[in-house]
Amino acid sequence: MALNPGDVRRAAQLIAEAERGWALTGAGLSTSSGIPDFRGPGGLWQRYDVEQVSTVEGLRRDPERFFSFWMERFERMRQAAPNYAHRYLASLEQRGRLAGVITQNIDGLHQSAGSQRVVEVHGHVRSGSCLDCTQSYSFDWVAGEARAKGAAWCPCGGPVKPDVVLFGEQLPPAMEEALRAIQDADLLLVLGTSLTVWPVAGLVPQASAWRVPVVMVNNQPTEYDGLAEVVLRGDVEEACRLLSHLGEGRGAADDES
Repeated sequence: MALNPGDVRRAAQLIAEAERGWALTGAGLSTSSGIPDFRGPGGLWQRYDVEQVSTVEGLRRDPERFFSFWMERFERMRQAAPNYAHRYLASLEQRGRLAGVITQNIDGLHQSAGSQRVVEVHGHVRSGSCLDCTQSYSFDWVAGEARAKGAAWCPCGGPVKPDVVLFGEQLPPAMEEALRAIQDADLLLVLGTSLTVWPVAGLVPQASAWRVPVVMVNNQPTEYDGLAEVVLRGDVEEACRLLSHLGEGRGAADDES
């Protein structure tokens, strides 16, 4: 779908005027880096049972099945490289347009691209914790145990859960940090998220209620498009290239394009 040039210009203007903007990103930002999304057409949750592979109960009930699913995902994330959209957001932070990124993604690609302030509301894959004694372990340890034994077990006997937020779990303190960030923002740039998972989806109506301008970039409609100042419907990477070239000239995002 071709992006509307007038909408792209308006979005670029809002970004150029921002001094403390925040980006909110989802799985759609990382699909071109080779990481499948969860809810889009052909997404993982259309092919796997969430209750079996993405809940604490599923981990306790069948640790081997849980780790069989997640280790493949984690290895793919560790091998992935940031794409243009990740680098574009990092360049906006470097130029003082964004204060940081709030992400639902657990892949660490924002940090790899150079973003300095990343609020990970759904956790990350850098470590894991025992469900029984809460002992923390590095990802390399968790991965090694899972490869050798089919699942990662703490010496206390409890299963070790990767430090990602599973279905039914409470969100980490990062969610409160995200709310505080948006309250002080002068722009919310939303990219690659279906906005169907709460409470993260609620950040958009909350930003609108606080009169923070919202720019929405996604290849599919969302429930909250009507709250946006501008909606760019199309490929996220393409939109970021156009926004970059209409903004402050070619920058860090273009170095590896």
